[in-house]
Amino acid sequence: MVTGRPSGRPSAAPLSFNVAGLLADPPGSSRDYPLTAVSLALDDDLRLAAPLDGTVRLLRTNRGLVVSGSLAARLTMECSRCLTAIEVPLTLRIDEEALPSTDLLTGDRIADDDEVDLLRVTDHHELDLEPVVREAVSLAEPIAPLCRAECPGLCPTCGERLDGPPHGHTDDEFDPRLAVLRSLMVDAEAETE
Repeated sequence: MVTGRPSGRPSAAPLSFNVAGLLADPPGSSRDYPLTAVSLALDDDLRLAAPLDGTVRLLRTNRGLVVSGSLAARLTMECSRCLTAIEVPLTLRIDEEALPSTDLLTGDRIADDDEVDLLRVTDHHELDLEPVVREAVSLAEPIAPLCRAECPGLCPTCGERLDGPPHGHTDDEFDPRLAVLRSLMVDAEAETE
C-alpha cells in the first residue's frame, strides 16, 4: 500500500482536495490530510465554538475513493433546562465513498444514473467535503443539551434558575388569571364521603 502525506493542499477551501494524483495511483494508495483550525459556516442556527480539527484519509479503490475521517468540534448551544450558554463537544466520524464524475485519462463524463446519492469528485478532480462535514455536525448535534446532568432547570412560577438564590415566592402563589379555575377545584376528601 502506498501512503503519502501531502505537503499542502492547493485548493483555497480548507475542506476541498485536489485528488487527480490519487485517482491516477493504483487501488490501495492513500493520502492523509491533517485538518487544523478549519472554520465552517453551519446551517440551522448552529455555531461552532472552536474551529474543527482532525484528520481525513482518502483511499483509492477500483471505483473511486473511500473517505474516512475523525474530527473534533465544539458547538455553542443553550442548556435545554436552564437556558445557560454552553459549549458541547462533538466527535465526528466520516465514512463515505466518492466517485469521479469524469474519466481521468480521457476526460469523458462518467454516467452516474445508479449512484445519485454518492459523493462526487468534480470535473476538475476536486473533492469537496464541506457538505459532508456540515451534515455530520447536524446529525451529531444533541437534541436536548445540558450544562450538567443534574441541572434542575428553571422555576415554573417565576422563571429564575432553580440552582440560584432562593426565590421570593411561595408555592401557593398562582397566576391571577387562573383564579376562576381554582374556585372549581374539588375537595377529594369531601367527594369520597
